Amino acid sequence: MMPVIAFGEALVDMLSSRLGESAGNATETFTPYAGGAPANVAVACARLGVPSRFLGMLGQDHFGDFLAAELTAHGVDTSGVVRTCEARTALAFVSRDVSGERTFDFYRPPAADLLYRLEHLPPGVFAEPAIVHFCSNSLTEPGIADTTLAMADMASRAGCLVSVDANLRHNLWAGGSADIALITQLIDRASLVKLSTDELDYLRADHPADAWLAHRLAAGVRLLVITDGPGEVRAVGVGKELAHMPPKVDAVDTTAGGDAFIGGLLAELSHFMEREAGAEEWYQDDEFLQQALRTAANCGAHAVTRPGAYAALPDREDLVRLRGESGS
Repeated sequence: MMPVIAFGEALVDMLSSRLGESAGNATETFTPYAGGAPANVAVACARLGVPSRFLGMLGQDHFGDFLAAELTAHGVDTSGVVRTCEARTALAFVSRDVSGERTFDFYRPPAADLLYRLEHLPPGVFAEPAIVHFCSNSLTEPGIADTTLAMADMASRAGCLVSVDANLRHNLWAGGSADIALITQLIDRASLVKLSTDELDYLRADHPADAWLAHRLAAGVRLLVITDGPGEVRAVGVGKELAHMPPKVDAVDTTAGGDAFIGGLLAELSHFMEREAGAEEWYQDDEFLQQALRTAANCGAHAVTRPGAYAALPDREDLVRLRGESGS
């Protein structure tokens, strides 16, 4: 199988014990869960049997030890993880409403993941074909943004397939809103892009959605996958649009839903690349794409029924059970 390499932040999600309760109504405690969007994707792929590697930086602290151990325990190659004493591992305090939708309070910056630079890359990391995955949270400061864009270019030149999840977290950005131009630069370097309807509406600004998507395809993006929470998933490419309705589940915690989705999609792509000997026209195979959307949606549906991130991500047996329960 073609390996998946995920780059960016690994952080600790401190999940609140309260569910939809206002402050002061109950004693609140926080339980640490390993998380961070690209790290979640690396774990999601590993749990689905795909060779998976995480690149990033952790603090030389207790939470960094916790994350490194959790990544390893879930089968992720951590040989590209760098440790530093110059900053702490990032934390995110996560609150949930009654439907499991979450809000984040980030303790970042400063954080160790923002200090990763090109010189920290393992030698020959892109020497073999791979799927290389990025998120926009590694664009929030100039140094890490330059590193991220340069890595995407390096991966593409080396013949890797670049994947990007918009994964907007506005409160990580100075001024409280994500930089549309910078995120668009990263998106336009990708072959596969995943974003939600809310993210699409934000990034397109005053442009009609169809026109914005057409611009991304003209820039070289092969497929844009648009999720809508429990609603219909759309996949848009040149001259094509596919759709799939996820199974209905009772959401408990949506923290890892999107990461499980893109992890499932990349796992299917990895298997397809193996079966078809690195087929460059994966985005034109409608049968494969429909199957990949189905698997991705099932992964997302499974993840939101459990608290936390790594702990909520499905393996193949979980997907078989879900298909049996939902008929999808």
